[in-house]
Amino acid sequence: MHGTRIPLAKPDSRAVTIRLARDPNDLMLVTAIRSAVYLAEQDCPFEEEFDGNDMVAAHFIGFVGNEPAGCLRVRFFGDFAKVERLAVRHQYRRSRVSFKLVQASVDYVKRKGFRKIYGQAQDRLVDFWAHFGAKPLGHNRKITFSDFSYTEMLLEIEPGPDAITLDSDPYVIIRPEGDWDRPGVLDASAGRAVTSPLRDLALADR
Repeated sequence: MHGTRIPLAKPDSRAVTIRLARDPNDLMLVTAIRSAVYLAEQDCPFEEEFDGNDMVAAHFIGFVGNEPAGCLRVRFFGDFAKVERLAVRHQYRRSRVSFKLVQASVDYVKRKGFRKIYGQAQDRLVDFWAHFGAKPLGHNRKITFSDFSYTEMLLEIEPGPDAITLDSDPYVIIRPEGDWDRPGVLDASAGRAVTSPLRDLALADR
């Protein structure tokens, strides 16, 4: 799931891989996929699809071979995470990319220590989300937006045994998001002597 490069694969490979979006180029892939699915296929107005929440969320990108095939967004609240905006390009809907995107997001949320995942599923997709253990929330609230009817869903989970907490290694906590098991650039910087460079800067300004 982790890494910063598009997975290497033969052009005809059908291997499905998932990774977190990490830079503006990745967000361009997310925008392209969601535009193809929601704007082109479902005729969703631009301002409703791109709702102002993309810069405060984690985004997963699914690849079939080297081709970006799907994406999914996760946002975080006090005691739950919200999984949303699952989109898969039409030519890849017979692949496993949608399932692997959701599973990667669930694993990610568990690692972050959450116990609840909330979602709003189009009514026709309730059974898809039930595959992961999600159940209708039971609020009996009717939700409609962007011309579709939705059902509130809740997936109750247990944090993973390696969930990140205040007791975790502090270097793990500052590593790149989703890449917590690999030493990052700040781990490497810890090998340098402590020089407190701002102290020298303050003296120079006197």
